[in-house]
Amino acid sequence: MKKYLSFFKIRLIAGLQYRAAAWAGIATQFAWGGMTILMFWAFYHNGENSFPMTFPELSSYIWMQQSFLAMFMTWFYDNEIFENITSGNIAYELCRPCDIYAIWFTKNMAVRLSRMMLRCLPILLVAAFLPAPFNITLPSDWLSGVLFLVSVILGFLVLISFSMLIYISAFYTISPMGIRILATSVTEFFAGAIIPIPFFPEALQPIMYALPFASMQNAPFLIYTGHISGIDALQSIALQIFWFAALLAVGRLLMKRALRKVVVQGG
Repeated sequence: MKKYLSFFKIRLIAGLQYRAAAWAGIATQFAWGGMTILMFWAFYHNGENSFPMTFPELSSYIWMQQSFLAMFMTWFYDNEIFENITSGNIAYELCRPCDIYAIWFTKNMAVRLSRMMLRCLPILLVAAFLPAPFNITLPSDWLSGVLFLVSVILGFLVLISFSMLIYISAFYTISPMGIRILATSVTEFFAGAIIPIPFFPEALQPIMYALPFASMQNAPFLIYTGHISGIDALQSIALQIFWFAALLAVGRLLMKRALRKVVVQGG
């Protein structure tokens, strides 16, 4: 465990050095978040039908989405891992006295967290001082805040566990690009990253909530805004625990099978 913690610390510190990229990302996320909120405001202002979320809830959801974007961005994959697999440099990884699944899992956590740490606080601070109802508000009570913290950690672990399946798939394909594009598109849509799940048709929502993608960013942000509370919040957290355990078990099993058959050619 000590070696993995040391590796996590090294990768985290290395990621914190890219401050200029972080400022550029913050500006981009402010612009994107603002445009998204104004787009929904047009629907709320001119729409005749009732909406599943109040506009303050939606505004908080979008700003939380932007502040934690680096943590939950589904399109980010470590190209170095794919390169090691396709080029044969995976042989060096296998020679190290480390569990390859654990080291890749640790690396992905550190990289995402380092980017989030540089961007999260500035976005939250500015969003908090925006005029209502375009600002972000605090959770309705302390229990929602605690459940949000638990849920956001579990959602992060679910996302990393799912990403590990995409890395492992590279052992079985000539190029990982196709499955990366497909996985990103599916995850973005079903995780509520494009449109929050409460806005989908009611007949489709139970299916979407049951999938692992809703246990990523959708669950913690809905808990934060108060759209999910009480027993429903606890059920969402329980589902997150289930999907994390299931994806972790499947990932380790597939990794074990892939390493049994891996062939490295060349000198």
